[in-house]
Amino acid sequence: MISLNDLSFRYHDEQSWIIRNESHDFHPGTVTVLTGVSGSGKSTLLYLLALMLSPTGGRVLDSGDVVSRWPDFRRAQWRAERIGFVFQDAVLDQSRSIIDNVLEGSLFRPGPPPIERAHDLLEKFGVQVDPLRKPGEISGGQAQRVALCRALINSPSLVLADEPTGNLDSDTADIVWDALEEAATKGATVIVATHDRIRASKYQHQLIVENGRIG
Repeated sequence: MISLNDLSFRYHDEQSWIIRNESHDFHPGTVTVLTGVSGSGKSTLLYLLALMLSPTGGRVLDSGDVVSRWPDFRRAQWRAERIGFVFQDAVLDQSRSIIDNVLEGSLFRPGPPPIERAHDLLEKFGVQVDPLRKPGEISGGQAQRVALCRALINSPSLVLADEPTGNLDSDTADIVWDALEEAATKGATVIVATHDRIRASKYQHQLIVENGRIG
């Protein structure tokens, strides 16, 4: 279980709190959606959960371990082992092939690269292009599906998605949401920041992020 314990965050040059004294448990096998206006702190909360930002106060815990206080190398190892992150704009390496972008998520895991699984994921999510192409040679919707494959390559136990369908057509958005829901049914903890209130409304676990508070 991933938990926030009295978590607070603000940037050093700002007076206002983005997240303020929040505590919450995120359970395996669930999809939790974070909604709220732009700038309310949804993305910041995901980055704190991924240990890409350090809390100003409070803690992030994984099954009772205070992971937010670990040194950088151990945090990076934890991310590689536990987390799949889907960014809003895919954030693919333009210099590398599609298949290499998918496999990037497995670089810091022991053992040989899971090439067969990478191809299976690309096929599953309908990326029907030459996997040796570069990201600049495919559409935005296809790029986001590649990013989804990268996030899921290690079958992560924690999946974080930051506005993963904001720039997608309805059909591609359905594919992404279905994949996130499937990850949860297989036991992952899935947390999604989204403006898509219609799709978000189907999930039992909803949190509104506003003025530094989560409710």
